[in-house]
Amino acid sequence: MPDQSTTHIRTFLVDDHPAILEAIRNRIDDTLDVEVCGMATSSDEAFRKIEDMEPDTAVVDISLEDAHGLDLVQNLQSQCPEVQVVVYSMYDEMVYAERAIQAGASGYLMKDQPTEDLIEAIRVVDGGEVFLSREMASQILNKVARGESSEPSFPIEEFTDRELAVFQMLGEGCSIEEIQDRLNLARKTVETYRRRAKEKLGFDSVSKLLQFAVQWASAPGAGKKVSGMPDGDAEVSADGKASGEGEEENTDE
Repeated sequence: MPDQSTTHIRTFLVDDHPAILEAIRNRIDDTLDVEVCGMATSSDEAFRKIEDMEPDTAVVDISLEDAHGLDLVQNLQSQCPEVQVVVYSMYDEMVYAERAIQAGASGYLMKDQPTEDLIEAIRVVDGGEVFLSREMASQILNKVARGESSEPSFPIEEFTDRELAVFQMLGEGCSIEEIQDRLNLARKTVETYRRRAKEKLGFDSVSKLLQFAVQWASAPGAGKKVSGMPDGDAEVSADGKASGEGEEENTDE
């Protein structure tokens, strides 16, 4: 059990880039009220260590080598609900922040923000509050006030969490085999999510989907730049299938 007498906020860092972990730890070491109690570069390692160390907060990246970051957030919410999670990601908050909160995170911050903002986010969530940018908080509150979901600004926002995870990993250059291993899914299931993403974006081939996924994932503040979108969107039924099209095509990834 951790020493409850300490006044420090004990935080655990999760990122698959060791250099980022070291940079964050070095910056946090300069503060008086926050300390890094552990670090991990994978979801499995992070979950084991967090269960053992029982930190106050955890900073989690979305893109991890062995899993999707939101899966780790959900697992922590289920098994370690006392740990307050801040998702710290390169991906646009307008696409991921609300999903992260729904998964169990208490905050979301993009990596293009100053490290001082991350430290403030850690303090805020440790105090039992939610940390979001003013713009993102306003968007969520407006949706709650209306009692309905706002219209998506572009089709990516229509993706389910799994469709978005598969689309993101495709953009990062992952193969179908790598995606199924990281998400613990069957190959056919991954192919189905890929097909649904293709249809929702209105592309007529997997190759066009892959080209756009790479462009989206590599854009600064990924998710904001959507140039290259096709004219019009495929009509998608409730089961995620485009009208008039058949089952999953067996194309190479």
